[in-house]
Amino acid sequence: MAAANGSSDLSSEMEVDAFRRLFPLRFHEHHLLKSVRPDARKLGSARDTTLALGAVASADGSALAKIGSTTMLAAIKMEVMTPIVECPDEGSIAIEFHMPPICSPLVRPGRPAEAASVISKQLSDTILSSGMIDLKELCLVGGKAAWMAYLDIYCLDADGALFDTALLSAVAAFSHLNIPVVSLNDDGRIVLVSEDTVRLKLEKEPVNTEKRKLKLNSLPFSLTCILHKNYILADPTAEEESIMETIVTMVLDSSYQLVSLNKPGGPVLSHTSVIQDCIALARRRVKELQSVLNEAISDMEVD
Repeated sequence: MAAANGSSDLSSEMEVDAFRRLFPLRFHEHHLLKSVRPDARKLGSARDTTLALGAVASADGSALAKIGSTTMLAAIKMEVMTPIVECPDEGSIAIEFHMPPICSPLVRPGRPAEAASVISKQLSDTILSSGMIDLKELCLVGGKAAWMAYLDIYCLDADGALFDTALLSAVAAFSHLNIPVVSLNDDGRIVLVSEDTVRLKLEKEPVNTEKRKLKLNSLPFSLTCILHKNYILADPTAEEESIMETIVTMVLDSSYQLVSLNKPGGPVLSHTSVIQDCIALARRRVKELQSVLNEAISDMEVD
């Protein structure tokens, strides 16, 4: 009798899986009628989120972020550069988002993913427009030397909400960043000072005498939602994104103020109340992400 029940359950599970593969939209809409998603989440709930700082020992700042299965590794390297003439007292930030073939079966070897360049620009625009970093903080010697922060983000698993996870990893990496010690050499140039040299007496006074944290202002966090009929689904999976066309991403700062709203294509939204509902979900999500980041920082300090 038990064997018969087990066989029946297996058969039923296979039928559900087949229905999901053949009619994915109908499968999801069946769950939406019950205000639940296939992974048992409520419509407005995000997936479990984890964050680990210092994931790359050779980087000046790094973080590993996971939202559900979506995984991002962010690493920052600092280099001394000559500031541009238009902004002699400011440093610069260069952001590159990478999607290697291991992150998704949709990414083919030898062919860059179209989403990578889009997300790179979106991240650059968000971080610079949010006011999180004052570029003057990256200046070393006005008109002569400043920091260039190279931020590389690698997508290790692409299961939806890529921008949200990438932005979280970027903010966490900058929170972990330790700006290296530099000094003037005999030619009057700025050079990096190794940790061994720091322990010795330098012939010239260092420009910055010890590694320091970058002062961060209002931190940006984001939430992507899918709009389908009368439903709003927060933090979509890759499967949900592939079958429902209207996607909206809200970026809010740590004061819960709207920084940007991005809606790439899809039908025109007929009611402003929909956007207001999305922003309300984003405000709740920002509070969750701030808690995750603060916990990761605390864990790093304990270690």
